[in-house]
Order: sequence, then structure tokens, then C-alpha cells
Amino acid sequence: MSNSHLYEKLVKRATLSAVLISIVLIIIKLLTCWLTGSISLLASLLDSSIDLLASGLNFFLVRYALKPADDDHTFGHGKAESLAALAQSTFIIGSATIVLLSSVKSVISPSEIQVPLLGIIISIISTVITAFLVLYQKYVIKLTRSKAIEADMLHYSSDMLMNIAVICALALSWYGVTYADAFFAFFIALYICYNAYQIAYNAIQDLLDRALPDSDNAKIAEIIATYPDVRGFHDLKTRQAGPLKFIQLHLELDDDMPLIQAHAIADSVEKRLSEEFSPATVIIHQDPISVVPIEMMQ
Repeated sequence: MSNSHLYEKLVKRATLSAVLISIVLIIIKLLTCWLTGSISLLASLLDSSIDLLASGLNFFLVRYALKPADDDHTFGHGKAESLAALAQSTFIIGSATIVLLSSVKSVISPSEIQVPLLGIIISIISTVITAFLVLYQKYVIKLTRSKAIEADMLHYSSDMLMNIAVICALALSWYGVTYADAFFAFFIALYICYNAYQIAYNAIQDLLDRALPDSDNAKIAEIIATYPDVRGFHDLKTRQAGPLKFIQLHLELDDDMPLIQAHAIADSVEKRLSEEFSPATVIIHQDPISVVPIEMMQ
């Protein structure tokens, strides 16, 4: 299976899994929140509801991002993944704001939690379910480096911590610590905001065509260095849109090298880079070494 086909298969499965698990979590948390009246569990329910909206948006935008290039989008649709991640951060900030307001209200007018044991049991179940989803998303990210799935994984990871905090809040409330529920809900909301900032920042950087990681640029230099006829390279530019990486550079070659030989070397480098960073679009320009300024030489 090619890298692009594997990418498509994994990210589609990951987005579908997130939507289905969000629905399950919302149903069980809704029932438990109604029975217990816990504000921290309400915070967790609201976050799961936002998760469903975000994962649903992810589900559709990831599929749009996988569409091949067309006449109107000659570089493909990959940036839709970054748009999905940016939209998710907006949803997450919205949920955090609701939780913050609810926690403040609970501090002003605290209420007794009913059936805290039920809330603890449901929170433990939710934590286990979410943990399985996060582990699968980490596996997908390792193979695809999908920005949309990474954003999804970040807020589901925060969900796990939220569920653990809910368990602590309910346990303390069970023993008469009145403000524990609202206290934990407040700090859960702050943590959600922190994750939302990370998601938004990374999405914006990708939309602004941030270069590939330094490790990838070093790998490009390493590959080019294996060609004895190449004197160096300069003007390396890289970026990524969804699964597709874009690499362009200038190869420095001897002045008297025949054009047919220069072309063959450039084709070979292009093929190596395309295979190493698949799926990738590689553009190489050949420069005679005498026209390259010294300060541009690698």
C-alpha cells in the first residue's frame, strides 16, 4: 500500500472513531450529570459535546483535504486539515468559557452532589474509553503526522485528565469538601484553554507555510551530499499541506557539465527526495557553480 493510500485509510478511520466515541461519551455523561448534579461532570459533558462538534468537522474537512488537486486548487486541498485544527481550537475555547462561568457560579451558590459514586464509576469508564482512542490516534499520528488528528488527540488527551479531575472532585465532595467540584472544574477549564492555544498556534503556522522540521531539512542535505557531482545546494524552501510536502531548491553543479547530465542528476535527486518524504512534490533548479554567490553556498 502506498504512503498516500495508507495516510487516507488511517486518518479516515481515526476521525470516524473519534466521532463514534464522542457520541458514546455524551450519552453516558448526560445521564450521569442529570442524576448527580455535578458541575465538574457538567464541564466534562460540555467538553465531550464540543469534542463531537470538533470531531464531526474534522471528519468532513479531512476528507475534503484528501481530494486530489484540481484546476482551481493546483496545490491540492491539504490545508483544509489545518483549517479543521483551527476550528477545533475555537470550539475548545468556547467549551472552556462555559466551564469557567459554571465553576464560578458553583462557588457562589454551591449545591450538594447526588449519588457521587455513580459519577465516579462513569468517569472511570470514560477515562478508559478515551485512553483507547488517544492511543490509536497516537499510532495514526506516528505514521501520518496528520495535523488534524494531532489536534484531535490533544483535546482527547485533555479529556482524560479532565475525567481524572472529575473523579477527584466527586471523591472529595463525597467526603464533604463542598467547593472541590467547582475548584477542579475551574482548573480543568484553564487547562483546556492552554491546549486550545497550542492547537491554534500550530494550525496558524501551517496555514502560514511554516517550513518542515529541522530534522527533515537535515535529511534533505544528507541525501544531496551522497551525489559526488553536486557541489552544493541553496535556496531550500519547504512546507506542508495535509499529507503533501513541498520541497524546492537549487542544485550547484560544475559550469562545464553537459545539460543532459545535469538534468539526469536533478531527476535522480528529485526521485530520492520524493521517495523519502512521500507524498511530496519536489522542484529542483540547476545552477552553474560560478553564478552562485559564496554566501548562498551550503
